[in-house]
Amino acid sequence: MNGNGKGACIIRKDRTILLECGHPGFEAARTALADFAELVKSPPAYHTYRITHLSLWNAAAAGKTVDEILTVLSLLSRCGIPAGLEEEVRQLVSRYGRLELHSGAGGSLMVLRADNPVLLDELAEQAAVQELGLKRTAPLECQCPSEQRGLLKQELTRLGFPVLDYAGYRDGQALNVPWKKAAGSGAVSGEFVGLRDYQEEAVRRFGGIGGSGGSGVVVLPCGAGKTLVGLAVLESLQCETLILTSNATSVAQWRAELLKRTGLDEEAVGEYSGVKREVRPITVATYQILTHRRSKGGPFGHMNLFNERNWGLIIYDEVHLLPAPVFRATADIQATRRLGLTATLVREDGREDDVFSLIGPKCYELPWKALEKQGWIAAVDCIEVVVPMGTETRHRYMYAGGKEQFRIAAGNPAKAGAAARIIAAHPGAAVLVIGQYLDQLEQLAASLGAPLITGKTSQQERSELYAAFNEGTIRLLVVSKVANFAVNLPDASVAIEVSGAYGSRQEEAQRLGRILRPKPGENKAYFYTLVSGDSREQDFALRRRLFLTEQGYEYAVQTVEPEEVSL
Repeated sequence: MNGNGKGACIIRKDRTILLECGHPGFEAARTALADFAELVKSPPAYHTYRITHLSLWNAAAAGKTVDEILTVLSLLSRCGIPAGLEEEVRQLVSRYGRLELHSGAGGSLMVLRADNPVLLDELAEQAAVQELGLKRTAPLECQCPSEQRGLLKQELTRLGFPVLDYAGYRDGQALNVPWKKAAGSGAVSGEFVGLRDYQEEAVRRFGGIGGSGGSGVVVLPCGAGKTLVGLAVLESLQCETLILTSNATSVAQWRAELLKRTGLDEEAVGEYSGVKREVRPITVATYQILTHRRSKGGPFGHMNLFNERNWGLIIYDEVHLLPAPVFRATADIQATRRLGLTATLVREDGREDDVFSLIGPKCYELPWKALEKQGWIAAVDCIEVVVPMGTETRHRYMYAGGKEQFRIAAGNPAKAGAAARIIAAHPGAAVLVIGQYLDQLEQLAASLGAPLITGKTSQQERSELYAAFNEGTIRLLVVSKVANFAVNLPDASVAIEVSGAYGSRQEEAQRLGRILRPKPGENKAYFYTLVSGDSREQDFALRRRLFLTEQGYEYAVQTVEPEEVSL
């Protein structure tokens, strides 16, 4: 970082920041900005960041003070902080903590306390807040029915006044959850080697952030052991727990980890999914089963799982995937401790505010590159391969509509040859070919002679193929978006992305995450993304890699020569 007019950044009045990529202080500046700003564009010369209300509140929740944030901005800025921006940042950060929520007498009411009576005067004029039953009882206090706790926090966050929630949590039904120990030694047994330093810190932060602790989101890359963080929180609380995750494969993995790492017996751990309906002291369920209903407008028949037992903790795995109906249910259970786990807080539906207010603020995050330097995740070379379209494909592309143009470019048949050449360049490597469109993947699987896993593949067949891949009897798998999340393939060292969901930053991060687990030897992996040249797919590719660029990953660009493409 630099000062005296030599900083790496140009800071604008509209809260955007331009970071010069060629500046000698670029890396230090990028690391510093990640604490309180979001990357929105990443062209080669300048990266554009934006300071948002949520990025500032998450920074405040993590312990950053407004003076620390402004000092960093001053050091980074080439031309100083624009007039008015400092005051705006101060105002936004100061809003975090102006309101506190406490338990009221008898438990049926909550007390909302403000630092200034004028703030409560302003809230009294908000119809949406008053509809929740908020009533003034003193100059600095209001009362509200306890059952409105979540909706009140959600609405106040929307109005720009996040609440520190000190109303506390119920303990839930006690449950003995011991770590497995080596017989007679008192040391942890061979399979479980203890928590890494950053995992211990994540558990500690969860217990002491956002009011009295007990709600928040831990952000760690795939392969960094988020599941172990969840188990450690469960072990520290010693209570019955509901674990929600993205798919049946993840359910099986959570169950296996619970039985492997703890002294729980099989009867204590239940699966609640499309296959089984077991409600046990520890229950692992999918988001899909919770949001299942018999008809489009019918009730959600399984949402009562939240009330089936006296849960003391709910773990939301892959919290960035949380469906809207689960948000609504979560608003009703604010007296239960809530832990979110994710590789990225990015949501393509823009509901990051709801994660903040209903699950909790970001309580711990460790940059991907920091973990890479420590050897906990693999170093990854990211390569964008620009593949020209053949004459026939280009002709169809030119006369198609906008959305169809993207589909044609994404499904470019020439990508099959490019994928085959990449596979040949990595002999012996465990390779994943990942895509969006089933017809494209079916053709690729046939041409590459590889097994294919899609949503149509039975859970048993998926498990068998994943196991064969992990055992090394299969070295190449073609997979659809079902493999984006919670699939444990530690030996995968090459990923080839042939198509994706438009500009999904979330998906790009998850797909790179498939190859992040540490590798023997040089601990190296390769992530290729195939993009049709001179097409709309290139524009979406730039957006897709925004989050990874923010984490410090750089994409080299290779171009397939036209003569290598069938005309």
